[in-house]
Amino acid sequence: MDQHLSPIAPGRTYYQDTVERPRHPRLAGSRKTDVLVVGGGFTGLSAAIHLARAGVDVTLVEAHRFGDGASGRNGGQMGTGQRIWPGEVEALYGFARSKALFDLAEEAKAHLFEFIAANDIDADLRMGQLSVAHKRKYLPEYRDQVEILKTRYGYDSVSFMDGEEAGERVGSRRYFGGIRDTGTGHVNPLKLLVGLAQVAAKSGATLFEETKILSTRREGGRTVAVSETGEIAAERVLYAVNGYGAGLDKAIDAHVMPIGSFIGATEPLPESAGVLPGGEACDDSRFVVRYFRKSVDNRLLFGGREAYTSEAGDITRHIRRQIAEVYPHLKDVRLTHAWGGSVGITMQRLPFVKTLAPGVTTIGGFSGHGVMLANFAGRLYAERVAGNRDRLAEFEALDIPAFPGGQRLRAPLLFLAMTWFSLRDRL
Repeated sequence: MDQHLSPIAPGRTYYQDTVERPRHPRLAGSRKTDVLVVGGGFTGLSAAIHLARAGVDVTLVEAHRFGDGASGRNGGQMGTGQRIWPGEVEALYGFARSKALFDLAEEAKAHLFEFIAANDIDADLRMGQLSVAHKRKYLPEYRDQVEILKTRYGYDSVSFMDGEEAGERVGSRRYFGGIRDTGTGHVNPLKLLVGLAQVAAKSGATLFEETKILSTRREGGRTVAVSETGEIAAERVLYAVNGYGAGLDKAIDAHVMPIGSFIGATEPLPESAGVLPGGEACDDSRFVVRYFRKSVDNRLLFGGREAYTSEAGDITRHIRRQIAEVYPHLKDVRLTHAWGGSVGITMQRLPFVKTLAPGVTTIGGFSGHGVMLANFAGRLYAERVAGNRDRLAEFEALDIPAFPGGQRLRAPLLFLAMTWFSLRDRL
């Protein structure tokens, strides 16, 4: 059993009881590489895999252990399309770009399914997603989204659920209806991450854990990244840090905001509990979204309390209260695990991709949609470096605004805004 506690996120996860995490060495001394990847989550490991397979000398450094960040601690849900609905993307960028971004996300989903199968990764992949309305007034919007997805985006795996069907599929009468999506799924994210690291190493990537980059400088046309135990000189650098990149670059700080999200895992439930009998994952219509699913051993994994400060508080108490709101018969259920972590969000809830300096790129801000998109973004970065094609430009062309308030005020302003949205969710 992995008793390791993440130094950057509270609690020990349920996932740590399901898979062994091999250790990787710390950097020792100086080295040169074609590409340095900073960050050992989905984006970084995927980039390392596809770069190495293309014959690029790639070195990846992770400041902590693989899995300590969001990629190893998240809810495991994949979703469809971008983080926001296609109509919202259309309002920002028009139909043509919205359709291109949707198609790219669908390819990201297919890529992840294929990658898991081709590399024989035991990631507990299960199919199905329910998106449900916690207020009756949202139902017309959900019905409209089904038609939009089918007729304008060519996605036929969705159907509208009335209140009765939603109640049966969720196992709760708390919701008024919603969307059933049979074309997506959910995974054990830490199993997937461990599998990615194994594939990266086998593919020829050099991996270092517990190697934090303290500073960088330009020298001889290369970027030299400095850690406590050595230096790495690279032709190119990818910052793949998502919600854990504070201080690396001002542009990352301004455009990607870390917020706290927390999950609890119950003891294994009897089938008679009636929770999500079809095995789908579920998310609801709250702005401060609640998301939940069952594990392969029939635990309820429930995420629902987002925080915009660094204090997690009593995770167990808050998660149990929210479980009881959805499943009153589970009000006394025992939580065996409770944990949290940072999610990197952007103002538009769309990814932030930017060339920060010659040869230096950042990819992040997946806003809770990273299981699918982050893995694919790493592949797209590798395609760009290898000179095959540049579909990463679709994301880089997005006009993601900075959070307002500057360095001192952006976090307090976000806290106030999200407090208001949380209150609106309850009214």
